[in-house]
Amino acid sequence: MDDNGIFSGLKVLDCASFIAAPAAATVLSDFGADVIKIEPPVAGDPYRNLPNLPGYPISDHNYAWMLEARNKRSLALDLAKPEGKEVLRKLVAEADVFITNFPPPVRARLGVSYADLAPLNERLIYASFTGYGERGAEANKPGFDSNAWWARSGMMDLVRADEDSTPARSVAGMGDHPCAMSLFGAIVTALYKRERTGKGSEVKSNLMANGLWSTSVLAQAKLVGAEFQPRRPRERALNAVANHYRCRDGRWLILSLLNEEKQWPTLTKCLGREDLTDDPRFATKADRHARSIELIGIFDETFATRDLADWRKALDGTGIVFGVVGILDDITTDQQLIENEVLVPFENDTTLTINSPIWIEGSSKTRPRKPPGLGEHSDEVLRSAGYDDAAIQALRASGAVG
Repeated sequence: MDDNGIFSGLKVLDCASFIAAPAAATVLSDFGADVIKIEPPVAGDPYRNLPNLPGYPISDHNYAWMLEARNKRSLALDLAKPEGKEVLRKLVAEADVFITNFPPPVRARLGVSYADLAPLNERLIYASFTGYGERGAEANKPGFDSNAWWARSGMMDLVRADEDSTPARSVAGMGDHPCAMSLFGAIVTALYKRERTGKGSEVKSNLMANGLWSTSVLAQAKLVGAEFQPRRPRERALNAVANHYRCRDGRWLILSLLNEEKQWPTLTKCLGREDLTDDPRFATKADRHARSIELIGIFDETFATRDLADWRKALDGTGIVFGVVGILDDITTDQQLIENEVLVPFENDTTLTINSPIWIEGSSKTRPRKPPGLGEHSDEVLRSAGYDDAAIQALRASGAVG
C-alpha cells in the first residue's frame, strides 16, 4: 500500500483559474502531488469570488474554493513584476508539471508560454488548456464551459424537450469537471512518456474539443450524413420504456430498458399492470413502439399513483434498468455515494466534499485538506525554493509576493 499516494513527491504549479485546469491539478493532489496554487496578491484567484455572483447559492462557506483548491498550497505572486517572474522561473526549474489556462497573449506578456518555460526544465510537463484550441481565428478567444463546451458542441440545442423549446442552460462547472479529467489524462500520459524518454513535453486540451467528444454518437452521426428525426416532447416519445415519469410526490424516474422483449413481463408485474403483459396493443416491441404515445399515457397514470420511494422498492432487484432523477437534497443522505467514497470528509472535519472519480487499487488517496487562504504558504514555498528571510522580505517590499 502506497500511504502517500502515487504522485507523492510530484511538484505541480497551478497557474490557472475557472475551472477545468485547476480541477485537473486537484485530481493530481488527490493522489499525493504537492500542488502550489499561484495567484495574484491582494485579490487572489478570481474564482474565489464565484459564490458571490448573482444566482449562486448563499453560504458562509466558499464552496467553490473548497472543491477546486483543496490540498493545495497558496503562493501569492505578481507575475507582472520582474521579481515575480524570476520566482516563477526558479520554481519551474524544479517542477514536474506546470498547468495554465491563461489566453495565449497573456502567457506571452507574463513570460509563461511553453517557449518561455520549457528551456528551464527539460523534464517539465507543460499542460495547456484553452477555450477553442490554439490555432485558427478563435485561438485567443476566451471561453467558459457554458459557451465553448455546452453551446458550441450542440448539446445545448440537443437537450431541448422538443424543437420549439428554449435551449437549456448549463449549470456551473458542468463541462469543466469532465474537461479536467481530459487534462489530467493528458498530464498522466505525458508523465508516462517521460518515464520512457526522460523528457517532458507540452500537452493540450480545450473546452470546444471536449464538448464535441461529449456530444459523441450524435455528432458522429451528423459527420456520416445520418438522417435525424425531429425531437419529440416526452409525452410523444418513440419509446415508452426509455422515458421518464413523474411519481405521486412530484419526483421523477427514468426507465432505460434496452432488452425490452425479455423484460416487458417483469416491468408490467413491477408496475402492478399485469393486464398489459398480453394486451394485444402492446404484444410485441414493434407494437409498443407504434403505440408509444398511448403507452406513455398509461405509464403516466400508473407512476402517478405511488411515491418515488415506493417505485424504487418495486423496481430494485428486478433487473429493470431505471434511475432516479436526482435532486441536490438527495446527496447528503445517499449511502451509495458514501460507501463508495464519492463523498469524503475533509481532514479533521465532518464536512463532506466530492472525491475525484478515480480509484487505484493499492494506492491511497489524500484525505482532503481545506483550501488555502490567499498567500497562506508563500513563505513556506519560497523557503523551500532557497529564499532566505531577507530575500523574502525584499520580495514582499517589491510587491512581487503577497
